[in-house]
Amino acid sequence: MLEPVYQADVVIVGAGLAGLAAAHQLTSAGVTTAVVEAAPYAGGRMSTEKVDGFRLDRIGQLLSTSYPELHLAPGLDALVLRPFAPGVLVHSEGRHRRAGAAPARGGAGSARSARSALSAVRALASAPRAISAPGVGAGTPGVRLPGPRTARSRAVGARPGVPLGDAVDQARLGAALARIAATPVERLLARPESTARRALPLRGIPARTVDGFLRPLLSALLCDPELTTSSRCADLALHAFASGRLCVPEGGAEVLPELLARALPPDTVYTGVRATSVSTTSVTTAEHGELRCHAVLVATDAHAAAELLPGLRVPDFHPVTVVHHTMDEPPPTGASLLLDADRGGPVAHTAVVSQVDPSRAPAGRALVSSTVLGAPPDDVDGAVRAHLARLYGTSTARWETLAVHHTAQAVPAMRPPHDLRRPVRLLAGLYVCGDHRDTSTVQGALHSGRRAAAAVLKDLGAGPVHAADLMPTAA
Repeated sequence: MLEPVYQADVVIVGAGLAGLAAAHQLTSAGVTTAVVEAAPYAGGRMSTEKVDGFRLDRIGQLLSTSYPELHLAPGLDALVLRPFAPGVLVHSEGRHRRAGAAPARGGAGSARSARSALSAVRALASAPRAISAPGVGAGTPGVRLPGPRTARSRAVGARPGVPLGDAVDQARLGAALARIAATPVERLLARPESTARRALPLRGIPARTVDGFLRPLLSALLCDPELTTSSRCADLALHAFASGRLCVPEGGAEVLPELLARALPPDTVYTGVRATSVSTTSVTTAEHGELRCHAVLVATDAHAAAELLPGLRVPDFHPVTVVHHTMDEPPPTGASLLLDADRGGPVAHTAVVSQVDPSRAPAGRALVSSTVLGAPPDDVDGAVRAHLARLYGTSTARWETLAVHHTAQAVPAMRPPHDLRRPVRLLAGLYVCGDHRDTSTVQGALHSGRRAAAAVLKDLGAGPVHAADLMPTAA
């Protein structure tokens, strides 16, 4: 027998970031809302596994302190962002070099930042090309690592010690980052669209800097090793990077949806409730029968949304594999994000994440989290260990593997032509949101939820329709 009918103004299917963000907008406007989630927890792909005191993200998308939605979403005022060291470390030709370490602030400050970058880089040009100190700080010209150069780096034939170009090239990079930080988003979106791979050589930056910095950086930010992403989305990613700092949420990725869910009114989010069909006035669930309402918002991932909304386009996805290792003594890269410009192995980026966010590892232990983009090799842990030994310049033989998380449908692809504001209103009473409707980022998911909520409120007249009854527990 079906459970009795219980009602709300709006039923949201899916308790990921987009659905939770929409629920906040609706409840704040006085609209009674019920969020149903098939999984036993909220958050969707923003999940964190806990193993022996470690907090291990399953996907671990990089965030930026410049994401507006992180500061706008209700409930996230308690979010603590742990930034990486300024810029990134780039491994090439057996060295670490820091790049992009002076984010711009926009307006006249951007011009000053570009001039400062030029002065700083000229100073670097007269500094030694290699140092022996184990630490790596902002502006360090280079740290030579032990071990031979990779076969690929020997074949490239680049001059040793300048994988990012000379001082003038680096000054151009600093000026380019300052310009993109100062460029309004509307102007970025008005640029001609192609793939990121095709657009990068046209940005006025030397080829060595493109290959040594921009390609590995964008691969990490977009989870797209071949850079097939829309050039407009790539420009937005560079804008966020140049305007703020790369960061992770303290406590793991799951903290974002937990904070959002916790800040909603009681009896708003119901986990373990699977929707089997939707209409403009009801959601049918496997556990509670039909839930009647005045509007339905589907906020699941793209595949689940297409099952509930036949005809909805499903994008391709970028697979992501995250490998977590622990050891007694951390590698000497501090809180830096480390990229591999040589592409000498499967790891796209890696970090001693316990140095960035100490809450992710128990006292006395270090946590290194490494991301593999694309199809992983057969022996992913062995290949990653061998690659990390070269990247960090240390033996990984005694490192302990904590987890290997592979997500085949991790990040929706944003190939051109890509509509960054895909419609969220399908018809009056039926809506859809998620990172597959905006950009494939935390920022995109949150913003999509807010757009969908605004569309719902407009159709409902921005006021409550009737009082909601509590949803019962399944028998």
